[in-house]
Amino acid sequence: MYQQPQLVGMQTAQTSAAFLPKLPAARMPGPIEEFKYTSIKPKKQMKEIRKVLLPEKKKFLFFRYGKQFNLKDRCVVCGTHHHWDAGDYLRPVIPLTEVHKGRPMKGTYCPKHAAMHMQMEMLEQQIIANEHGLEFKGFKPKMPTIIRKGPITTLSPQDVASLTNAGWFIKPPAPATFEDDKAEAATLLISLNSDIQRLNHLVGKGVELDATERSD
Repeated sequence: MYQQPQLVGMQTAQTSAAFLPKLPAARMPGPIEEFKYTSIKPKKQMKEIRKVLLPEKKKFLFFRYGKQFNLKDRCVVCGTHHHWDAGDYLRPVIPLTEVHKGRPMKGTYCPKHAAMHMQMEMLEQQIIANEHGLEFKGFKPKMPTIIRKGPITTLSPQDVASLTNAGWFIKPPAPATFEDDKAEAATLLISLNSDIQRLNHLVGKGVELDATERSD
């Protein structure tokens, strides 16, 4: 489950990120967003996004050393504290000191940089596909067909037979008025066919009727 990162001074950081250059702004804490590449070549794009995901180093005067946010539940890039649930679809892999390689770190990625890491993984797949002459299509979540179509208002005879055999009891709608006797007869015929198919299904399973039930 997604949790909004909580960090002291985070709102100020988001406001100031708008006035920063592209790379520092991408490394700042903030909401989930897509990283916009400057180059159009995939390998140069990989260098750009790798610079964004490199762990932040400690700084002393003009010297940089070690890793600043190598702590549990802290983003190794921006330092945001975030605890990931086991079933979260954005849960990232264990960060490495050089992004693609290196030693595993104790920290993690915040939701913003976890999404960028997934973007980098898709870019890697695109580069491999291009090297082997394959067509690459990025993952696009699709809505299930039954949801996209909306509520089911009509059933074909095949649908009725399939649902009836599966154990469903289908009752036709009962409008307030019928236009004519033909519409009423058609509705009763559909109901009768579904009842007969359900009865045949039960008899086929070995259900036996008593003499009293047969006479009724």
